Amino acid sequence: MPSVIRPAFSGRARSARSGRPLDLHAAAYGLRDLNPLASAGHALNPPPALVIGPLCFILVLAVLFQGLVLIALLWAAALGVIMLSALRLAAALTPARYAPRTRLSNHDLPVISVIIALYDEAEVLPGLIAALSRLDYPRRKLDIILALEAHDTATRATARALAARQALRVVVLPPLGPMTKPRALNMALQAARGELIAVYDAEDSPHRQQLRHAAEAFAANPGLGVVQAPLGWYNREENWLTAQFALEYATQFHALLPLLSRLGWPLPLGGTSNVFRRSALEQCGAWDPFNVTEDADLGFRLGRQGWRAGLIEPGTLEEAPLTPRAWTNQRSRWLKGHFVTWLVHMRDPRGLIDSLGWGGVFSLSFTVLANMLSALIHAPTVLAMALGATLLGLVPGWVALWTLGALMMGFAYGAAMVCAFTGARRAGFHPTLSSVISMPAYWLLQAPAALKALRELHRQPYLWDKTQHGVSRARRETPDDAADHTLAHARHRRPVRARRLAQRQALKSAQAASYSLDSAQHR
Repeated sequence: MPSVIRPAFSGRARSARSGRPLDLHAAAYGLRDLNPLASAGHALNPPPALVIGPLCFILVLAVLFQGLVLIALLWAAALGVIMLSALRLAAALTPARYAPRTRLSNHDLPVISVIIALYDEAEVLPGLIAALSRLDYPRRKLDIILALEAHDTATRATARALAARQALRVVVLPPLGPMTKPRALNMALQAARGELIAVYDAEDSPHRQQLRHAAEAFAANPGLGVVQAPLGWYNREENWLTAQFALEYATQFHALLPLLSRLGWPLPLGGTSNVFRRSALEQCGAWDPFNVTEDADLGFRLGRQGWRAGLIEPGTLEEAPLTPRAWTNQRSRWLKGHFVTWLVHMRDPRGLIDSLGWGGVFSLSFTVLANMLSALIHAPTVLAMALGATLLGLVPGWVALWTLGALMMGFAYGAAMVCAFTGARRAGFHPTLSSVISMPAYWLLQAPAALKALRELHRQPYLWDKTQHGVSRARRETPDDAADHTLAHARHRRPVRARRLAQRQALKSAQAASYSLDSAQHR
């Protein structure tokens, strides 16, 4: 019989480690109840000093130097652009360095619990199990848990069918608290039996050596709390949007994060392919169910508890959104969550500085906050520069001011393109020139996503816009596949037909995957 776990009130489910019933309330509200300042479940008002201080400074400038206020603000913006661009250039020039490892035999490898929170993923689930079946890790030390919503009958049916043949367990979550991925992860954590906890998404295809590298990195450094694997897209060549997304991920995971890791600063984690030391995860309260970018938030909370973050080299390929609408929905969630993460950690600026140092504050500000600000500022800046070009020669002194702005934009664009190109080469692909030089056009798409995020921040702060997976025509492959990133079917073929063929093949692969499972796991 498949192993299905239900929450505490059913009276039948118990923790794999302690034997106690699973506690759904703790999974949904535990962090908010025990550490209110660390949870987005409480009011997200920034400290008054963060608002009143800059406003007073601008007011004093306006009174004392009436004509210089605009210039002062422009110079402040230019300083921010220079610092962010310098960070990108430093990331491009600094070689990636991965966490050191201590080689472990199969006997010495720890148990790893792999948690996948799924919702409406019946079509791609067989492909996920097929990808996990390729992992180079002892089957008896691999504890795979699928966390599913009770009302998601289609995914539950597919999961039960797979669990009858594979070494995996299913945790069913009744409706309580925000219907978010971190809530599901918290519930599954209670059922996990591993010393290490890995998180994947439904569309993931991890490198077969990824978990072994992670375990060996933890063995080499007892102060390591989490490792992040680099992420990429197996459908990056499908259209212009996926090509741009590939450059963005290459920048993040092969340039910026390696630099932050080398500096010893906390990392804004990606939402998948992180592996945690369980004791570190539990010490900081696990995931925040009220934060829709629980990964980035958790990276900084781990740092505030004194845990280090590292990177491992074997990566994971995912499926990038294909349409502007799907991209905007996903990006608005990310921007909303990043801004929420900044607000949460800035509730106590003094405590943040004491625990992370100024480097940690810099990392927080120039990652999660800068993402939101740049999304809001870039489109208006481009429009202002275009309109300003019509005033050249008409307004005294305007040429110098406009030229300064153009130089700043050119420097920022150039630094971002160099960083993206370097990251892409490290990721193993060579971007086209047209993709690189059209990056600023891609950034313009962030404006509507940022506006949507701000609107939801007030009305629906916990709304999780679901990204549909299994729509790409690209073959689902892992980073260690020898095949090139090519479309599985010609463009003239119908996507629905292509998707069905891919799902059929994935299901066959899942059925053929051989897992050995102790009888205790089936009970």
